[in-house]
Amino acid sequence: MVRGKEAIVVEGRYDTVRLSSTVDAVIVQTNGFRIFKDKAQLSLLRRLATERGLIVLTDSDAAGFLIRDHIDAAVPKSTVKHAYIPPVEGKESRKRTASKEGLLGVEGMGAAVLLAALRAAGATIDEECAVERVPFLTTSRLFEDGLTGGVDSKKKRQRLCERLSLPSYLSTARLMAVLNAAYSEDEYVAALENL
Repeated sequence: MVRGKEAIVVEGRYDTVRLSSTVDAVIVQTNGFRIFKDKAQLSLLRRLATERGLIVLTDSDAAGFLIRDHIDAAVPKSTVKHAYIPPVEGKESRKRTASKEGLLGVEGMGAAVLLAALRAAGATIDEECAVERVPFLTTSRLFEDGLTGGVDSKKKRQRLCERLSLPSYLSTARLMAVLNAAYSEDEYVAALENL
């Protein structure tokens, strides 16, 4: 596994699962076409683009290119890199039938193909990484702050997401990764006040 500096944008959870077994990086899902209506998601992408840079890694089908174009129009071009997987015919093993265009998506690619695509896009990987940001949030700190493990933890996380203009549906692990990647500890503490 290699470590990447930039946040990587993929379409769905199976893409995230596949990529996270290859690259240790912040991975954000568009949840397909939800990105077209989700202002909080676009706000998050803009923030990550500014803080870390973005690499867009979508499927090589028409839907993937629509999502890619939408992100490209919404985020400053100087902060975005595009990684492309080759158009390979086939179907993912979890699916009964092939996609509309009959091509494998990100989830169907091997680790070597994904790494080659990221490197070709100019991803900052491993020893090439800039100064590593030390995470200020841990699972135990989230617990201490009442964002996990408590009766009202989910509501508290949702209110925190609202304050920071983040998508409210982020899982606890994704929220922690995003906060560590794109926010300072001071911003986190300020957002926690009066929750």
